[in-house]
Amino acid sequence: MTEKNKCENCIKRLLILFFTASLSLLCACSPSYLGTTDSHSGASSENTDSGAANDLNNGVDTTSESAQITAEQNLAAGKAAQQAIASLKFPITATREVAESDIPSAAAALTIDKNPNSDLSVPTYITNIDGTYFIVDCYHNTVIYNDDITAPLTDWSVMTSGIDRAHTIASDGTVYLIDDTENNRILVFEKSGGRFVETQKLDNIGVRPHYIIYNEPDKTFYAWSSMTGKMYLINRNASTNDVSITAEYSVPSLYGAYVRSFTIDNANKSIYLVSGNSSIIEASIKDMHIKKEYPVPAEMSGMVQITPIDDKFYITISTDASMNQDCATIIRCNSLSDLDEGNYEDIYKQYFIGGGTPYYITHIADTYYLTEHRIPGHSIWSFKVDSDGLPTDVTTVY
Repeated sequence: MTEKNKCENCIKRLLILFFTASLSLLCACSPSYLGTTDSHSGASSENTDSGAANDLNNGVDTTSESAQITAEQNLAAGKAAQQAIASLKFPITATREVAESDIPSAAAALTIDKNPNSDLSVPTYITNIDGTYFIVDCYHNTVIYNDDITAPLTDWSVMTSGIDRAHTIASDGTVYLIDDTENNRILVFEKSGGRFVETQKLDNIGVRPHYIIYNEPDKTFYAWSSMTGKMYLINRNASTNDVSITAEYSVPSLYGAYVRSFTIDNANKSIYLVSGNSSIIEASIKDMHIKKEYPVPAEMSGMVQITPIDDKFYITISTDASMNQDCATIIRCNSLSDLDEGNYEDIYKQYFIGGGTPYYITHIADTYYLTEHRIPGHSIWSFKVDSDGLPTDVTTVY
């Protein structure tokens, strides 16, 4: 990271701290700010004693997350920090760190570290790329990989630990993109001799880039800035493997709202965004113009992700509108239009343990994988679906 980029990130972090501290002082006496939280950000202080005791009795250890007041909770407190940051208009910069011709020698010089952690701390994403599994271990600030998903975590190799609260990884088979969330950037890796070399980076990708996927039909990476309502389209030059931002679109109504992910529906040329505004937005994949909005009940407001499975929609939920993590669950519905009318089924406790925070669902071969936090020993699940589209063969992976 250049001195200029370090300075820009420091300014952003200072602004976030300043404005959220001011908001905290202003809201300290407001009942609406007490006893609420995002489970991915920390627990409330109002129920610390009784809640912690109940959680421990149920085998749930939330004390470590309770102590962490992350940027997610701070930024969700208001729009002032985002407005101040956006007004500075930091330019997006693309930097080639390792020349293509130097990648083999850079890879050969790398020391491959084994994962030092025997458990996962808020894993957010698992995927398989060309036969290799990758886990984004968010709070351990690592991305790890292994060809064998059953291997002990300490046998996994570290792809990178030079990140701050990463959430996802995506690849087109040549370059691998990781959202370095708290550093507001995307890191680019290339593989040589079985080793991953950080070769490029994209700085100033909005505020807290949080979700990246590669969309095969249009050969494009889509990266979402979780706090500024912006989608960045990224393409790779086939000749040089250089990646660059080729388009940038905004959804103004989502500016300042915490949006954790999006889902692409290529058949309908739509992108679905699980907004923090108690609704799901269907936007055009062409220019992010809003096509339709689906209201959801307040208890579903803190949605994480929509996953189409067969002819149903699975939706993971982190909190309600007041950021109460007790509402974390997984629901299933026939149509997004049914949600506001309560026409959905809660499947979390019936098929999974419940009591945690389900996060992203991915599909690998014939199996679905769910990342989850707040429940030790149940960080990643695998499951399949039966003829009715309901979970079956539910198994704890880690």
